[in-house]
Amino acid sequence: MRKTIILLSLFFSIYCFSQNKEILYNFTPQSQSLLINPGADVKFKWFFGVPLLSGISANAGSTGFDAFSLFAKNDVDFTTKVKNVVASTNSRDYVTANQQLEIFTAGFRVGGEESKSYVSFGMYQELDSFIYIPTDLAILSLYGNNDYLGKSFDLSDLSVKAEALSVFHVGFNKQVNEKLILGARAKIYSSIFNGTSTHNSGYFVTTRGENMIYDQVIKSNLELNTSGVAKYLDENYDGDVASDIKDDVIKRAFLGGNLGLGLDLGLTYYPKRNIQLTASLIDIGFISHSSDVESFTLKGDYNFKGVINDFNSDGTVDDAYEDFKKAIPLDTLYHKYTTQRPLKFYSSFQYSFEEERQTECNCATDEESWYRSALGAQLFIMSTPKEPMLALTGYYRRRILENLQMKATYTVDSYSAKNIGLGLTTKIGMFNFYALADNLLEYRDISKANALTFQIGFNIISGGSNK
Repeated sequence: MRKTIILLSLFFSIYCFSQNKEILYNFTPQSQSLLINPGADVKFKWFFGVPLLSGISANAGSTGFDAFSLFAKNDVDFTTKVKNVVASTNSRDYVTANQQLEIFTAGFRVGGEESKSYVSFGMYQELDSFIYIPTDLAILSLYGNNDYLGKSFDLSDLSVKAEALSVFHVGFNKQVNEKLILGARAKIYSSIFNGTSTHNSGYFVTTRGENMIYDQVIKSNLELNTSGVAKYLDENYDGDVASDIKDDVIKRAFLGGNLGLGLDLGLTYYPKRNIQLTASLIDIGFISHSSDVESFTLKGDYNFKGVINDFNSDGTVDDAYEDFKKAIPLDTLYHKYTTQRPLKFYSSFQYSFEEERQTECNCATDEESWYRSALGAQLFIMSTPKEPMLALTGYYRRRILENLQMKATYTVDSYSAKNIGLGLTTKIGMFNFYALADNLLEYRDISKANALTFQIGFNIISGGSNK
């Protein structure tokens, strides 16, 4: 029982992942924009983030239903609410969220203030998961198979990923010429724990023949791979869970976990002075899981013919269950496995206007110093276990005051067609504060929101767009 609770907690308790940061992307007054485009056009002399406070972000969302559908205080009982949610979703719907915390970050120009080369580095912690709604399995659990004779319940609906990890990174950004900026970021991933069950297949179907004879067929190829939680799943474990988890998290976060490598690539290109194109590929990488690994499988075939309530020739449920366990055993294996990081692609087009005609050159500022306003569009694509996640964003950037800039966004994605976001960044002296949030229309009642995202942070910055 404890093993079941831990596994369920692993997947459903506090996190899932989405990761589109449409407000932060190409919002170059922020040093954090380098994390989602290492080729961003930033103009800082140097910066460092306030430890544990420079970047705090979280997002959560679901397609097909919202929290209000399940937890509204009304006269509808919870079972009926669950049935309504299952009826309104399909196997392509998912529940998602992401949490990220910067432990430390910094960057500086290499070769003096006039250098065109820039180095940035840091460490952040991240929680991810992605849960597709197992519609067929939910229907089978809620209603049974009596009213679904002939329907093939697809076991591949079960598709789940969950992971906690830390990331150490170092990036290099160089302005090649007046039009082109290139950047790359190398990463070391240290997995704290992982749970993956994404390549499942099989089906369950019941058909009726003559004389009330039923044919039930189960073909199962299910596997759940885990790392970092094996000792907690051991029935003989008698340690202090809270204390042990704390120690394990600290140890594995600082390169004591299962390790992997990653790479980010990015560029910024100016065909004309006021027209900008950008693109980036984030998390081209993998993690090799070899330590504290444990896998669970349900693989095999089971076929029964007879009266629907008589599962074998002896006609007893206990015997049928034993036959089922022999045909499709629950096995525990210990083998290495590899997971891919969710690959993310960003691109944007930006047109700047309202040129500032200053009598004095402010050469330390970015392109927005010369153009008060900008309009743009962004494309986001992220790999998932089944099919890519897409989002299209239109935005408006504006320098409101010398030390205050904003970016307003309108995003259409699988969560919503009315996602309005706003980002503000200010720099007073060398102190920088920023706050970003989307789906602002849903804050009237967040229980009815399909997705919410926020990010805040504090940095110390020398030079840059708000100088």
